[in-house]
Amino acid sequence: MNGALPKVYLVRHGETVWTISGQHTGRTDIPLTERGEREAYALRARLKDMNFIKVLTSPLQRARRTGELAGFGEYAEVDPDLMEWDYGDYEGRRTVDIRADHPGWGLFEDGCPGGETLVEVSERAERVIARIRALESDVLVFAHRDILRILIARWIALPALEARRFFLATASVNTLGYDHGLDEPVIRLLNDARHA
Repeated sequence: MNGALPKVYLVRHGETVWTISGQHTGRTDIPLTERGEREAYALRARLKDMNFIKVLTSPLQRARRTGELAGFGEYAEVDPDLMEWDYGDYEGRRTVDIRADHPGWGLFEDGCPGGETLVEVSERAERVIARIRALESDVLVFAHRDILRILIARWIALPALEARRFFLATASVNTLGYDHGLDEPVIRLLNDARHA
């Protein structure tokens, strides 16, 4: 490791038709909209002068395409642990519609029948964190809203449940790092979409 403390740049994918409609988009492999492609391309100028020892991406096309348009497609390594939460029976449904059947339902509190639990998603996030921390260098990640929210919470040792408190816009840049040393993980930047 050089003298500077490493940073992790987390990028949520660009807009899709389901981010517009508010549908839970877990494993459904849908493409970016035209606006989503423009958002992703705008990341190119934002990230162009940065050097990363590793670039990771979810295998889903909306994350991979965001990485490609941002200029990192040829460097990106697919990491299945970066897949979005498996929403099971709630895939493609909007929160308002789920709550019509199950008043008071919350994703982080109640999970999804037939899908992953919060603990399972958190375990995937923690595996990613362990691999990133072992590199002790700057890393770039392209993934999805809820897996990134959980990754952010676990980075700073918050319970995964508290990831519900973070808002991540499409094509937002989020930066994790350290304060004085590797034993002091912090959030350096959250939900920055000025470039989009």
